[in-house]
Amino acid sequence: MSTMNISLPDTMKSFVDEQVSQRGYGTSSEYLRDLIRRDQDRQQLRCLLLAGAAAPVVQEATPAYFNALRQQVRAKAIAPGQPARRPGKGA
Repeated sequence: MSTMNISLPDTMKSFVDEQVSQRGYGTSSEYLRDLIRRDQDRQQLRCLLLAGAAAPVVQEATPAYFNALRQQVRAKAIAPGQPARRPGKGA
């Protein structure tokens, strides 16, 4: 693993130290790595959203479309011979 030194104003260093303490990170490096991973995830999601927005519309997202998706998910979630479970009931 490579190392990197950064300079922070005292207020930012205090903020980082506070986050490490309050959020259960072992070190400031762990906190910064987590921030970088989250930023990478955010950038990836943004790229996916932009690609999806630029893609041609294949099917209109109507209530019937979403109902069909729900039925597909339910069909995959129900094991043979098992009754369907409803969200919030027993699970």
